[in-house]
This record gives sequence, structure tokens and C-alpha cells, in this order.
Amino acid sequence: MVRTTAASRYNASVTDAFNTNPKKPASRNSSAVPDPMREPLLDMIDAGGLPITDPHDCPYLEDRQSQSEGFVTSSLNGETYHDLMDMGFRRSGRVFYRPKCPTCQACVPIRIPVAQFKPSKSQRKSWRRNTDVSVSLAEPALDEERIELYQRYLLHQHPDSPQSNDPEGVEEFLYNPVVDSIEVSYRIGDERHGQLIAVSILDVCDRSVSSVYHYFDPAEAARSMGVFSVLMEIELTRAWHVPHYYLGYWIKDCNTMDYKGRYRPHELLIGGRWVRVSS
Repeated sequence: MVRTTAASRYNASVTDAFNTNPKKPASRNSSAVPDPMREPLLDMIDAGGLPITDPHDCPYLEDRQSQSEGFVTSSLNGETYHDLMDMGFRRSGRVFYRPKCPTCQACVPIRIPVAQFKPSKSQRKSWRRNTDVSVSLAEPALDEERIELYQRYLLHQHPDSPQSNDPEGVEEFLYNPVVDSIEVSYRIGDERHGQLIAVSILDVCDRSVSSVYHYFDPAEAARSMGVFSVLMEIELTRAWHVPHYYLGYWIKDCNTMDYKGRYRPHELLIGGRWVRVSS
């Protein structure tokens, strides 16, 4: 009798989920092509030349004030953005920023080394809950189906959010092609005509895949699509032979951000270098 481990069953189901090798999207930028913006931008950052926001209430931790430094651009080379992520920057639409709080360093960049990643028992359960979900990749394109899904998600998950939910606001926030990005669609059943239950936007370059945003159908919350999508996108990153999947900021004392530390091993950007955390 052949016995299989939970890990081997997970690995087999990953292979089955893809059916065929998922093709990495073609990049407009390559690490072999110099970016004329890169050096002037990095020099400006090193010189402290970026504008800093006024103090405002922190969106993650109560009774704290938040500030950030950043810039706005309509287009940025993906490889340059990778360098910025390794300096603690993230993007929201056309805004590239990093925390600049005088008395707090709670926002810690986190990434997953995909070759070493091993799902936990609870994460494998989430995978098994979604064996009926099909996954497709495409260039980000906003339509009525996605607008309605995003609006339901925002109302349920972030009812007090100042984020616009009208088509123009959603397009500006998620579907404006600032760097090389792809959309991952999750459907029950057929990948073209099945019920759309979740969408992820990812930034992709030769050295990294970065999670920009994920939204899902609140009626399907029991599926834990947030967990399932991270697992799937880690596996996509691995299949593309890209070393790291970036998850944004990990914030220890924030329930909506602390979950990122459950994907192990992971690496935290501390003191300007990536530090491995395995347990």
C-alpha cells in the first residue's frame, strides 16, 4: 500500500489545479534594460528629498499617528519598483510610499521565499475547501462583474473605508497600468463562465511577484479565499521561477495584517536587510 503525506497530497493538488504550466506574463521591462529614472529616483530618496505627509490617525493601530513619504507617477519600471520594495516601499494606485513614523516601526515589509515555503495544516485545509475553484490569468481589465464584486466586498469588509467604489475610483485604484501587473480570477467551476468569487491584482517582474490587492465575494467567506489565493499565488511565483512573493507590510498587533506572518518561512525587512523567520 502506498501512503501519502498531507504535504504530498497538497503538492499533487497544486499540479492538478494548474492543468497546464501557467505562463508568466510578458514584461514590458527587463532587468537587462537600464531604467533612466532609477538612479535619480534613488538619489532623491537617499537625500531625503521625498515629500512627507502630515501626521494623521493610523489606519492600523489605535491611538497612533501615522506619516509616510512618497511620490506619484503614472508609470514605473517594474525592476525599479522591486528595488523600492527592498527599501520598504509599496504602491497604492499611482502612489508609491513607505511609512515615515517618528516613533513607530510597526509596519514591517514581508516576503515569502517560495522555494522553501511549506503550507501549515490549516492552510492545506483551505486549499482542500476550494478544489472546485478554477484559476485564470489575464491583463487587468475592469468590467461590470468585477465592479459589482468589489462593491460587495468593500461594503462587507471595509464599510467605513474612504476608498471610492464607483467605476472610475476602482479603475484608478486597481486597474490603472502603472507597472507590469496581472489579474488572477477565481471562479467556481468553469474558468470562463463560472461564478466569479475572488480577484487578485499582482505586480510582476523578473525578481518578484507582489500582491497589490485581493477582493472576494462575502457570501463565500467560509472558503477562506484570502488564504487560498495566497497559496495559489505563491505556487504561481514558484512555477514562474521567481524567488519571492511580496505580501506588503506585516503588523504584529493588527488583526488584519498579522495573518501574513503565518506563511512560513518568511523574510522581514529589518534594518535594511531581509531576515529569515522559520518558526
